[in-house]
Amino acid sequence: MRVLLLFSHPVESSYGAALHKETREALIRAGHEVDDCDLYAEGFDPVLSRHDRLVYHDYPENTKLVDRYCERLKAAEGLVIVTPVWNFGFPAMLKGYFDRVWLPGVSFALVDGKVESRLRHIRKMAAVLTYGATPFRAFVAGNPPKKIVKRVLRAQINPWKPVTFLAHYDMNNATPETLSAFLAKVRRKMERF
Repeated sequence: MRVLLLFSHPVESSYGAALHKETREALIRAGHEVDDCDLYAEGFDPVLSRHDRLVYHDYPENTKLVDRYCERLKAAEGLVIVTPVWNFGFPAMLKGYFDRVWLPGVSFALVDGKVESRLRHIRKMAAVLTYGATPFRAFVAGNPPKKIVKRVLRAQINPWKPVTFLAHYDMNNATPETLSAFLAKVRRKMERF
């Protein structure tokens, strides 16, 4: 399966980078073709400009500045996201990716006033996230990243398919043992993706 691996972390020596590397290698070991999209390393511009907004609904004009990213999304059969959670949301880089790439004509279309997915070709989805917050604090805050993955993105891809959601909470109090155990869990899950 062709898997689009979206990674969003600016520090190459971070635990997030270790999760990204482990995820990529496990997917390859499982026999998948991995399109490794490291948004920071690729210099992706996450800013939705005035021009982008003015042509937002004009497909294919709306894709011209991000065409390469749109084509990669269209070619994907699987989607895996590896990212930290900052302030109970995705980093601006990843949020900007969704704003600029998941466009009308690419990820959805408006047909008779109703949204129709254009991502049904994606058969599987997973997310590997790290939180500074504890599970309880994330729950009290409504855990927006989990809802985005398990509800919003899932609905756009296929609301009837399960989503693999892996989260290491309480990174502020992580130990070598918790980090190692989570890395091993990610390895096992991605080898079975």
